Amino acid sequence: MGKKESKKYECIECGYTGTTWSGRCPKCGAWGTIEEVLALPSEDSQMKSFILPLPLHEIKSPARLSSQDEELDRVLGGGWVPGSSVLLAGEPGIGKSTILLQTCLRMAQKGKNVVYLSGEESPSQVALRAKRLGIASQNLKIGSGYNIDDLLAGSSGSDLVVVDSVQSFTSGDSPGLPGTPSQVRAVAQKAISSAKQNGCPVVMIGHINKEGLIAGPKLLEHMVDTVLLFSGDRLSPYRVLRAVKNRFGATDEMGVYEMLDKGLFAVNDPTRLYWRNKDEKVPGVTVTPVVEGSRAFLVEIQALVATSPFPYPKRTAIGVDPSRLQLLLAVLERRFGVSTISQDVYVNVVGGVAVRGPQADLALCAALASAHHSRPVDPSYCLIGEVGLAGEVRPLPRITSRIKEAKRLGYKRFIISKGQELEKIEGISLYKVENIKEALEEVGL
Repeated sequence: MGKKESKKYECIECGYTGTTWSGRCPKCGAWGTIEEVLALPSEDSQMKSFILPLPLHEIKSPARLSSQDEELDRVLGGGWVPGSSVLLAGEPGIGKSTILLQTCLRMAQKGKNVVYLSGEESPSQVALRAKRLGIASQNLKIGSGYNIDDLLAGSSGSDLVVVDSVQSFTSGDSPGLPGTPSQVRAVAQKAISSAKQNGCPVVMIGHINKEGLIAGPKLLEHMVDTVLLFSGDRLSPYRVLRAVKNRFGATDEMGVYEMLDKGLFAVNDPTRLYWRNKDEKVPGVTVTPVVEGSRAFLVEIQALVATSPFPYPKRTAIGVDPSRLQLLLAVLERRFGVSTISQDVYVNVVGGVAVRGPQADLALCAALASAHHSRPVDPSYCLIGEVGLAGEVRPLPRITSRIKEAKRLGYKRFIISKGQELEKIEGISLYKVENIKEALEEVGL
């Protein structure tokens, strides 16, 4: 009798390998992530999938393919990269299928051969959605089914392939039902291999689980070239598209859309969503310009301080990092006597945008101090600066684009760090400060 071949098991989260199956990974502690490693095909049956090393100067860079969507192209870094794989994730009903179907239709209008593969809808249902979007096209092909192998085989020669969604297809190379970690991994691998072999970008739609993470094995995010997150409040018509991973571009760009009856439409001027053009003097309200990628826009920061009826006051932050809020509250109390130890503190960035990093520190400190003292900040000022633990105001990068955007909207008075260097801009007044105290005195607090 021949020697019995031992089985091998691997954790799809951390890569741990062992000879026995377990419900919980002994290395990372994740549940339900141990799977049997399937044997690779024989050498004769394997397809030649290697490329001999070549000098860098002899390798040609492929030209990007426009998605015919300015916001999407900005987030991608200039358009689709031939042979790349993209994962678009978001909550149910946020508009993932809508934005990609619109993209397919617009690209098809420009003469591109586009294939839309759906594992959740029939071709007639996809056609019904396309009709609602009101974009006519002759070059868009719709495929429906569950076997990804057959559908990808019929998509060769295309300029773009959309897989909607990666959790709804199966591959014959892996056992299990659609949506299981092994099937998600196998389907994604098939799509990625197809993209690289045909030189055609493949976009896969992914689901978000109840924890707010991309459903499926974590390996899925490592396999693809780009991961896009589509987010927004279900009760609001506005959606935000960001790249959390991008091998061919930056991850700090942001695309803003508005959901209307005819689909998603780009918002070319996001400032109108996050800033109100009013000169009302309301305590706890300040304005600051923030930068996301290549785009600068104004945001309005609101703070509310109220006496707490509870022994442990609340600290609520929407659009601002809660740990950043705690840090700035400590600085205000320790350095400038603005104590909120017995008060509830609420902070909100108008419009639902998330301000990342320290770029709104000075405006947030002014809003907190204003709400605490019940005295409004002079609305003619824009506050720009990072705040350190010593209470000092530090410079911010790309100050020129911030000030120019605020000037475009009528602001002419700016409070910035004393150490900030910038080119000369006509028609504005700069007030340079060393610390928060000087800034608060300048705005009337």
